[in-house]
Amino acid sequence: MILGKSGKSFIIYKFKLDVLPQLFNILQGNMSIVGPKPDIPGYYDCLQSEAANLLKLKPGLTGYASLHYFNEEKILNNVNDPKHYNDQVIFPQKIRLNLWYLNHISLCLDLKIILKTLILLF
Repeated sequence: MILGKSGKSFIIYKFKLDVLPQLFNILQGNMSIVGPKPDIPGYYDCLQSEAANLLKLKPGLTGYASLHYFNEEKILNNVNDPKHYNDQVIFPQKIRLNLWYLNHISLCLDLKIILKTLILLF
């Protein structure tokens, strides 16, 4: 098995296989295939005003914002202060992207997101 710098399995994270357990959450109805990806605790919990509408959506295995930040871990590894960069740049952009998705949600858009996700994986 190929290991990354942090000791995590490179293959598991490169091909996003770490999300496979989330399939059980989809089958149970707690998640959807497309929707905002769950973030670490303390971020979505603090949403206010229009952004709080994102809480109405079930979290998803893939999503509009997650396509944009498909290589988020790589981005954060290349900045001096990853938490600050996430708080000031990535998370606010994810909110804007997810709000756009919420306002344009459709089966056709979901199918495009799924297709683009599969293309990025392979």
